[in-house]
Amino acid sequence: MVEVLCAILILGVALVGLVEGTTTALLSVKESELQTGAALMAAGVIETLRAEGDLRDGETEGDGGAALPLYRWRRSVRPAGVAGLHEVDVVVEQAKTGKAIYELKTLLFEPLDETAGGAARKPRDAKRKRGTSR
Repeated sequence: MVEVLCAILILGVALVGLVEGTTTALLSVKESELQTGAALMAAGVIETLRAEGDLRDGETEGDGGAALPLYRWRRSVRPAGVAGLHEVDVVVEQAKTGKAIYELKTLLFEPLDETAGGAARKPRDAKRKRGTSR
């Protein structure tokens, strides 16, 4: 009888450990999913800013829209001390609580203005064939 009670006790402790481990793993997966979505959103906000080329100093806010309702973002652009260089900081937060999930910082140059006499970069000649000489 004592042996059976000891076996049940050991089985109970092992079962509690297994359930606790599974719960921790599921919470870790959910947190990882939240972090990944926030990182992708922050990178997307910076890439949109880079594509638009409109680097105005100040703060802007937005949300994830219907596709990503769990997130909202806040972007700040400020001068970085070098002419034409701006420091961009994007913070992604949980929409309900306002808790910061992810922060991404980068530096961006203003696009060159060809009409203002700026030194425009010349794109590489796309028609040039590689590996042939004439």
